[in-house]
Amino acid sequence: MLHEKIEHWFALGAAVIGNKDAEAAFYELRSGLEAGTLRSAEPDASLPLGWRVNAWVKRGILLGFRLGQLREMNDGDVLSFVDKDTFPARRLTLDDHIRVVPGGSSIREGAYVAPSVICMPPMFINVGAYVDEGSMIDSHALVGSCAQIGKRVHLSAAAQIGGVLEPINASPVIIEDDVLVGGNCGVYEGTLVRTRAVLGAGTILTRSTPLYDLVRGEIYRATAERPLEVPENAVVVPGSRAVKKGKTETDDWNLSLYTPVIVKYRDEKTDSGVGLEEWLR
Repeated sequence: MLHEKIEHWFALGAAVIGNKDAEAAFYELRSGLEAGTLRSAEPDASLPLGWRVNAWVKRGILLGFRLGQLREMNDGDVLSFVDKDTFPARRLTLDDHIRVVPGGSSIREGAYVAPSVICMPPMFINVGAYVDEGSMIDSHALVGSCAQIGKRVHLSAAAQIGGVLEPINASPVIIEDDVLVGGNCGVYEGTLVRTRAVLGAGTILTRSTPLYDLVRGEIYRATAERPLEVPENAVVVPGSRAVKKGKTETDDWNLSLYTPVIVKYRDEKTDSGVGLEEWLR
């Protein structure tokens, strides 16, 4: 099985360099990732989180970096860069049914991008990422390594979806179906954004950031076993909370810390304001 091959070659460390069988196993993995038949994380209703992390897939990607050699990669006078030869940029054709607008966008081989995805320049999709049907990756947006993007997701301009290759057992960032990620948002460290959530412009989500729910009176935090989760249909905006520890208690500095806040849950008014315009597609 490919799983066993990857684990075997990964365990050899630097001794694997130049091994043709190891290279063949990696290229099989990369092809599976690009076709969407292999994923670093995939839905699994039998698990508490609803997702299963395939750590061996991430080990396979790291194996590719170890196997790769620096090579000049040129495309006439238009594109010139130096990178590991195991991770070149993808060359898309009409048969891929992916709309990539000219202007500096790049998708690495080993990333799955479904038909009907729109890529606005400049944007980048890294190896191991999975971007499902009908999603839009807007200008200056990043889909990091192994990030999972659902159907009809809009990653607005300058949104950053963090990647994760190390630590290997860490969960990748997961954005479920019909989520709007506003401009200049950052979603990192395995955060899970549930279906139809809306992240207002400038929202930052990490494992160490508590999420305050003003509607339900709850505070959501990541634990050792589970990532930070944004509830289904939640509308999240940047907020702040007062600093109540340390010298501020006596020195009256009036400091506050950033925190994301759920201010409402989606309704018809929200839907009318965040829907992807079909005529743009």
